[in-house]
Amino acid sequence: MDKNTITGFVLIVLVVIGFSWYSKPSAEEVAQMKEIARQDSIVQAKQAQEAQKAEEQKALELAMKAQDSTSLFFEARNVQGEEVILSNGLVNLTLDTRGGSIQSASLTQYKNQQKEDVMLLRKGLNSLSYTLTGKEDNIDTRDYTFQAINKTDSTVTMRLGNEASHLDINYSLVSNSYLVKISVQASGMGSVLHPGTESMLINWQDVAAQQEKGFDFEQQFSSLTYKEKNEDTDNLSESGEDNETMEMPLEWVAFKNQFFSCVLIAPDQFDNATLKSSPCQKGSGDLKKYSAHMNCGFDPRGAQPTELSLYLGPNDFHILKDHDDLIASGRDLELENLVYLGWPLFRVINRWLILPLFDFLSGFGMNMGIVLLLLTLIVKAFVYPTTKKSYLSSARMRVLKPKVDALNAKYPKPEDAMKKNQETMALYSRYGVSPMGGCLPMLIQMPIFIALFNFVPNSIELRQQSFLWAHDLSAYDAIISWDTPIWLLGDHISLFCLLFCVTQILNTYYTSKMQPSMGGSPEMEQQQKIMRWMMYLMPIMFFFMFNNYSSGLNFYYFVSTLVSVIIFIYLRKAVNEQELLKKMEAYAESNKSNPKKQNNMFARLEAMQEQQKKMLEEQERIRNQRKNKK
Repeated sequence: MDKNTITGFVLIVLVVIGFSWYSKPSAEEVAQMKEIARQDSIVQAKQAQEAQKAEEQKALELAMKAQDSTSLFFEARNVQGEEVILSNGLVNLTLDTRGGSIQSASLTQYKNQQKEDVMLLRKGLNSLSYTLTGKEDNIDTRDYTFQAINKTDSTVTMRLGNEASHLDINYSLVSNSYLVKISVQASGMGSVLHPGTESMLINWQDVAAQQEKGFDFEQQFSSLTYKEKNEDTDNLSESGEDNETMEMPLEWVAFKNQFFSCVLIAPDQFDNATLKSSPCQKGSGDLKKYSAHMNCGFDPRGAQPTELSLYLGPNDFHILKDHDDLIASGRDLELENLVYLGWPLFRVINRWLILPLFDFLSGFGMNMGIVLLLLTLIVKAFVYPTTKKSYLSSARMRVLKPKVDALNAKYPKPEDAMKKNQETMALYSRYGVSPMGGCLPMLIQMPIFIALFNFVPNSIELRQQSFLWAHDLSAYDAIISWDTPIWLLGDHISLFCLLFCVTQILNTYYTSKMQPSMGGSPEMEQQQKIMRWMMYLMPIMFFFMFNNYSSGLNFYYFVSTLVSVIIFIYLRKAVNEQELLKKMEAYAESNKSNPKKQNNMFARLEAMQEQQKKMLEEQERIRNQRKNKK
């Protein structure tokens, strides 16, 4: 570093020091600055104090406003509630003056697994409240304690307010029914409620308790169900969490278990409903969590009360249908649809065939297992003509098998398949045999069997009814059980399910013997063998599917399949196939003298085959032309 650079740095330092000394404030200036700072702090403190006072004043004003707007109810906010008991012999209700709503509900005629009254609504797990539009703030009935007045054994009025100005919620248990009449009415509340409002918000939620032995089976048949106005009933998903905002008005909303339901019915309709359902974990003691939020008509002037109905009872087809008249005369609510009887076709069969027959048999006071047995036998007798027709069709196919084998030997080449099929159809037509004759009668029977599949699990009459080793026909009959569930199998083995699957294997064995081999190519023969083995695998699959199902359903399938095996053995001995062949030969001879005599179906099949033959010949001609051009 040279002398000039050092000199420059020294001069810069001296200038900075000199400027700092020159700019230093005097003692008077320092005192003045401190005074200014003190005054600023005082101002800030005053501002903070004023802001705090403003907030306190605002809070006070809000509190006063709330007190003024709900002066009738101000004291009711902090009053502790008390219980009120109602009963009509069928339903016991416990109401809480806090919120003026139902706290719990039990059914005296039905017992749970612990042999106690079935609890449809449980304390702390259900809530039914109303939100009203006020002039200043909305009024939620959950926030207030009501007064219980005009109480009888089955009626009570929950009042919020005084004699001159009040909100009443009236509860009335209808005699000899599962129905609770609820009315909400305002009186002299023009200073509190908004005069322009036309509706109130209903908030309803509940956790459905497990009532039956089989959790999986009961949860499968539990759902949040609703009915759209002038439409059919529908439900949210039974298997998983589901929610839906309804565009159409609703007539009722039901929190449904397998055998019991809580149904809230509108006086006319519910609008803007938001519904939600979510499943509970196995072992929790609960099935589903339900919630429904919807609007309902409300008159703030009190000229017209809002009339609601609450059904708390069994999913019994006849009881539900009878309650339609109790709720709304001349108005079909279709509450009986809470008993699931299947899709429209199967529901018709169950409604007009199976249910009357079941009621008739039950009327004799027999054990429900015997009723199911007789029901199965009557149904099998009803479909016996189609069963016999199906067997005879298969027998005709069987006695013609040597002639079909001769045609297979005559046309062994794949390119002769068309000719072979044509001659085979001609053979069947000549002998009066229909290849579909064995299938069509079974298709006629199938709707009845499917209808019973829906009917039996939803019959509350089978609930807690014992038969043989089964203690409850509505639940599985475990002969062996264990603690740790096995995948697909569960934690038990159902004996009726096992018997059903064994008889199904026997039925498959006899059925396969009845069905003749159609012959044909080695590939076709192999396919037929695979199909037979698949039929033997079906009963094994059924075992894993039905092991958790009700013992009543498995008993029905066991008896039905066993009767099918017995019918097959009987027909096999009763039908002389040699005599059958003679009749068919006579029929064929008559066809020779009258060649126009032919089944319409065969005529159509032959026409289709002939048309297909012409199309193939035309395609072959076009391919040959293209080859010649090249």
